[in-house]
Amino acid sequence: MSIRYMKAPPTTYVMQFKDGRVKREGPGLSFFYWAPTTTVVAMPLASSDVPFAFNEITQDFQAVTLQGQLTYRVADPKLLAGLLDYSVKPSGEYASEDPSKLEERLVQIAQVRARTVVQSMPLREVLVQAATIEGKVLVALRETEAVRMLGVEVQSFSLLSARPTPEMARALEADAREALQRRADEAIYARRNAAVEQERRIKESEIATELSVEAGKRQIREAQIAADIAVEEQRASFMERWSENERKAAEARAYALEKTLAPVRDMDWKVLMAAAGGGNDPKLNIALAFREMAENAGKIGELNVSPDLLRSLLSAPSGNQSRHG
Repeated sequence: MSIRYMKAPPTTYVMQFKDGRVKREGPGLSFFYWAPTTTVVAMPLASSDVPFAFNEITQDFQAVTLQGQLTYRVADPKLLAGLLDYSVKPSGEYASEDPSKLEERLVQIAQVRARTVVQSMPLREVLVQAATIEGKVLVALRETEAVRMLGVEVQSFSLLSARPTPEMARALEADAREALQRRADEAIYARRNAAVEQERRIKESEIATELSVEAGKRQIREAQIAADIAVEEQRASFMERWSENERKAAEARAYALEKTLAPVRDMDWKVLMAAAGGGNDPKLNIALAFREMAENAGKIGELNVSPDLLRSLLSAPSGNQSRHG
């Protein structure tokens, strides 16, 4: 039979061409058509995921493999229908291979944009900054004229993995292990340094405490010394005052003695001796006699004193003893 029936889901945009003109079009249409003179074009409107995997070279000339998927949807089916053949057979299959070319073109455009981004980054950044690469490539795809000309809207660009070569992966793993070990050693050293620093602070606190105690003791000693100095100053002041008083007292006694002796200053000592009652002492009289003789020795020619006379003079009791005897 030449009469066919077309029923499309809502996610498929259908266009019925007859005699080179569009007879009907829209998503989810259902209709009968005359197969010999009708061409039916069906384009999926639902989003599609396209996997990709391509090798690129980073800024530091290292090979890296990017794997992921590209999600897109047909935004302008009329524009796409004018570029690629989406006509379907009565069996529902596409009449050409053009629908598969759309995904190939999108993957190629994505690879070109990803190459531009990857070549501006070193390998380490490519491996750890997947989100940055995704964002830059997605913006570039949405701004690409080739994508807009296809009537397609790129919804997302996702990186599932970014892998270097096995040799570089091993080198990076070894470097990462060394870095982790260095950080572990640095953490140990930092902990030891912190312990040493804490001990130093404790020592400084102890020294500061000892210095404070010694300063207190020094202040006490200085206070004691100041008190001793004050006492000594008071004592010196007292001694000075006492010496001054003693000097004045001695001057007073000397003055009194001087005044007492003034009347007899010019008298002969012999008279004074006699007035003092010393004339009653035989020994004193004998001594005075010998003194007179000594003073007048030049006038005496010869003087004989026998031992018996001296013995009797020395053994003779004094006048006071004879009176009390």
